[in-house]
Amino acid sequence: MIIFLKRLWLWSENIAIIVLISLTFYITIPIKSTSTILLPKGSIGNIISQLTKKGFALSPIDRYILKLMGKPKHGWIEIGKSPLNRIDFLYKLINPRGAIDKITLIPGETMEIFLRDIASDLNLNSDKLIRYYKEFSPYPEAGIYPDTYHLPKGIGERNLIKFLVNQSDKKYKSISDEIYQEYNQTKWLKILIIASIIQKEAANNEEMPIVASVIYNRLKKNMRLQMDGTLNYGIYSHIKVTPKRIREDKTSFNTYKKRGLPHSPIGAVSLTAINSAINPAKTNYLYFMLNSKGTHNFTTTFREHKKNVRRGY
Repeated sequence: MIIFLKRLWLWSENIAIIVLISLTFYITIPIKSTSTILLPKGSIGNIISQLTKKGFALSPIDRYILKLMGKPKHGWIEIGKSPLNRIDFLYKLINPRGAIDKITLIPGETMEIFLRDIASDLNLNSDKLIRYYKEFSPYPEAGIYPDTYHLPKGIGERNLIKFLVNQSDKKYKSISDEIYQEYNQTKWLKILIIASIIQKEAANNEEMPIVASVIYNRLKKNMRLQMDGTLNYGIYSHIKVTPKRIREDKTSFNTYKKRGLPHSPIGAVSLTAINSAINPAKTNYLYFMLNSKGTHNFTTTFREHKKNVRRGY
């Protein structure tokens, strides 16, 4: 009996060693993977099954290994380099780094162009993005503050726009509360409209308060603004304004024909443009013209302005 027990013990020990060696070999087998993976909700068995259907070389053994390691998360996760050995791959399933997308809205860009660009970049539906923007934003344009945003992959059109609009509205409220001790969206819309014109017209940040002064000076005198930048709205964001456009455009954005401000901002506005709209420089300037240095020459009379026009600057 003692000899039998010794043999049984040795046999069990050998089996354990073989299993351990096999398992060690198994967990080092490389697994090819995409850089990001969408893990479904559900049990470990369901996760293994779904990943197998998507082409990942997993087996029922991995189900038991994962049970020992912990419960995988769900959602988009970043895997990184591929291939990985099996144990590293499984470890990333339970200790994931969330996969993110990064989008940037630059000052001056219109929602039309921005939303269509990110739809293309993130494989989203541009019409849905535009529809949700109109639903959630209190402003027809400039409802998203220009910045770089980090988003979880798979966020979807509705949640993406809701996030961007909410973050932007918090930003606007913070600025307005600091200056006015309140946040009135009707009042803020006018600020955004003026800031968006400044954003389009100024050659640099230093010019913004001066351009703002020209806008206010012309409005005070009931003069038409007559600024090309107001016609760079929507799909026309990067299209040169021509005499033909000026003749044919019937919208409130055509400040060559319409007095006062457009009904909507023209594009996204920076903090400098907003501050300039709120605190314009104190000048008597009524005109400005682009010069050879890429900046503007500002003048107070039409006679001075005409001289600049004749000189070409």
